[in-house]
Parts: sequence; structure tokens; C-alpha cells
Amino acid sequence: MANKHGKNYERVAALIDQTKAYEPGEAAALVKETSYVKFDPTIEVHLRLGIDPRHADQVVRGTAILPHGTGKKIRILVFAAGDGERLAREAGADFVGADDLIRQIEGGWIDFDVAIATPDMMGRVGKLGKILGRRGLMPNPKSGTIANPQDLPRVIADVRRGKVEFRNDKTGLVHVGIGKGSFDEAQIRENMLALLDAIIRAKPAGAKGTYVKSITLTSTMGPGIPLDVAPTLAAAQTGQ
Repeated sequence: MANKHGKNYERVAALIDQTKAYEPGEAAALVKETSYVKFDPTIEVHLRLGIDPRHADQVVRGTAILPHGTGKKIRILVFAAGDGERLAREAGADFVGADDLIRQIEGGWIDFDVAIATPDMMGRVGKLGKILGRRGLMPNPKSGTIANPQDLPRVIADVRRGKVEFRNDKTGLVHVGIGKGSFDEAQIRENMLALLDAIIRAKPAGAKGTYVKSITLTSTMGPGIPLDVAPTLAAAQTGQ
């Protein structure tokens, strides 16, 4: 039977002690050491949660602001008119408009990473649900991407400085990019703990038993590094 992974993967995977669960700092160092790709990889956190995603009162969804950003340029689109359009442009949004942007998106254009809308625009933006929804780009109050005009500068600034959204999938897993391989160990660790703190705070009322069952840190195409759950969550809650 052929090996599932290539030689480079097997070489770095051998650096991970499969009998050990790592502390956050150790994992941050190891995720850099086990990255072998020639581009700047994304660093990701994967969690297995003790929830039943079939029940609405156990859905985990929210946002976190990563102290060191995501490491990539975020293209922000804002659906707004009047004062909202002016404020969004002044705040540095990449694309701002109303019906013109809606027509472009209906025509197949989706060259942006985050979409924000003012409440008065949602009646028109709603028809883009099938296009934006499947890509996770639909403005939503739970993700903080529906904002009154006067709040647009703050919302845009939050996205620029590393606001990420998380939501469990249908199997109860959460996957979030928290930075790039070019980040140093401290940046990776602090971003990871900021995300985990937000996920802890987003624990739904319906969740019973063990909330976070496993945490894995990995890089693009790299092996997963298991974290020691209890001390990692403790560090996330204390910020240390």
C-alpha cells in the first residue's frame, strides 16, 4: 500500500511526539518547525467540540479579534448609501456601493473577503443570499457585519486589525486560520489563545458535558499538533 503522504510530510511529522499533548508555546514553535512548503502557509486551529450541531441551542458562532492580525490583506466590501457610503470610504473600505455592487456580484464578481452592510441595505442585499451565503460572505448580525452607518469606521477597523469569524460545521468541528507561517512563535501563540478565549465565551447554553474535546494546531499541508486541552484553555482565559 502506497504512503498517504510524501517524504517531506513524513520527515516533519516524525518531529511530533504522538504520545504527547503540547502546551501552547511548544505547539507554536513546533508548527513553524514542521512547515515544509515553499510559500507562506496559513496557521490553523481545529477544535472538536462536545456539541450536537443538530440543535439550534448548541450552535457555536462568533468572532474574535486576533492581536497580530491574520497576516493577509483583507478586501472589505460595504453595502451602504448616503452617509454610510461616505463613512465607509473614509474608513478605507476597498469597495463601497449599493445597487451597482449588487449587480456586479450577480454577474459573478466576488473579489472580496468580507462584506458589511448597513441595515437599510439588507432588503436589497438579501437576494444575494445564494451567492454570498455558500461562501460565508453574507452580512450577518451575529458576525457583526451588519452595522449602522456611524459604526462602520469601527467595524472596518476591527476587520483590518484581525477580526475573524468562527462557526461549527455539521460535525461539531471548528476550523479557523489564525495567522501565517512567517509569524513568530509568540504571535502564533497569542492569536491562538485569543481565538480560544472567544470560543469559550461563545459556549451555547445547550452544550452539556465537555465543551472542548480536542484542539489541534497545524499549517497548510502540515501535520497536526495536538494540544493539552485543559492548560491551553486556562491560558486562553487568563491571557497568559
